[in-house]
Amino acid sequence: MSQPGRPLFRRSPHGGWSPVQLSPVILTVVIAALAYNTPRRMAFSRLLPAAPALAAAMWPVLPTVLLGTVCLFLMIGLSIVFPGLGTWWTAGGIVAVTVAAAYGSHVRLQRERILFQVRLVADAAQTVVLGAMPRCFGGIQIDSLYLAAAAEARIGGDFYEAADTRYGVRLLIGDVRGKGLPAVGAAAAVVNSFREAAHDEADLSGVARRLEASSNRYSAAFPPEDLVERFTTALLVEIPHEMDSLRVLNCGHPPPLLLNHGELRTLQPSDPSPLLNLAELIGGQYTVDTFDIAAGGQLLLYTDGVTEARGHDGAFFPLADWMRRQDAAHPRELLDSLHRDLLSYSDGGLNDDIAALAVRIG
Repeated sequence: MSQPGRPLFRRSPHGGWSPVQLSPVILTVVIAALAYNTPRRMAFSRLLPAAPALAAAMWPVLPTVLLGTVCLFLMIGLSIVFPGLGTWWTAGGIVAVTVAAAYGSHVRLQRERILFQVRLVADAAQTVVLGAMPRCFGGIQIDSLYLAAAAEARIGGDFYEAADTRYGVRLLIGDVRGKGLPAVGAAAAVVNSFREAAHDEADLSGVARRLEASSNRYSAAFPPEDLVERFTTALLVEIPHEMDSLRVLNCGHPPPLLLNHGELRTLQPSDPSPLLNLAELIGGQYTVDTFDIAAGGQLLLYTDGVTEARGHDGAFFPLADWMRRQDAAHPRELLDSLHRDLLSYSDGGLNDDIAALAVRIG
């Protein structure tokens, strides 16, 4: 049954009824017209059970039953006009299909309710893992973008956060290897650790060590042989309150892009720091690089889903060239443009989750 207060049919975004929603009615009219205007031996009336069967895929129970009843009366009316159509067999088929369609519609609606509840839980998880945006810290404006590769997904292993601390504005973006709840749990562990460490640690190396420790504690719940497969890339950025420079610590993450007055710089690390969860295996030496910035600069932090989006020819999305052409005055405008162009470039077929932070400095 339909939910209380919920309309039996949804209107299309442009007003009126969607052709897809009305397709069972259209099918009924077409079959009835063909049955009336074609020779009796063609027996198009036998196709009438298809209409309630189609309705079950998109309508609630009551409209599905009503359509089946209409089809039954249509069949009886056609049998009066054209005797010998095999009315009782077709009528029995309509009744049987309508009963099955009503049950199918009921089951579908139950599953939709369950999916709705699951999505509510996912939305709650997202508000915990991913901090609310946009934010403005003094002269620094920050906004975010998150796109799930699967349309039904709400959150995955990509994460980001921003914090205004006594050391400056600190940013985090990262990507957990893997999917599902383990990836979400690992992302939550890292983000929650950052929210504390960003205020406590005097330098980014100390923040990175805290993130590594939290990631290790979370991974301890999994078999040791899976450790190599459970790593996290992370990028830490610190913008001092003077806004004359920025510090970057890169743990195996795609380097950020800095656009200053038309000049684009890729902020590559001089010596990459170890990925989270792998410091004990490959060493825990963290490197912080310092870069000059100017007022009006645009900083873009992103996960590898952005650069690995493929076009029709299999080529990767040209992020650096795209960034050079941007003149957005606000981070939201920059991210809206990125969202639109990514979907257009990949024809909506994203292969990985995407997260991005856009920062305007001064």
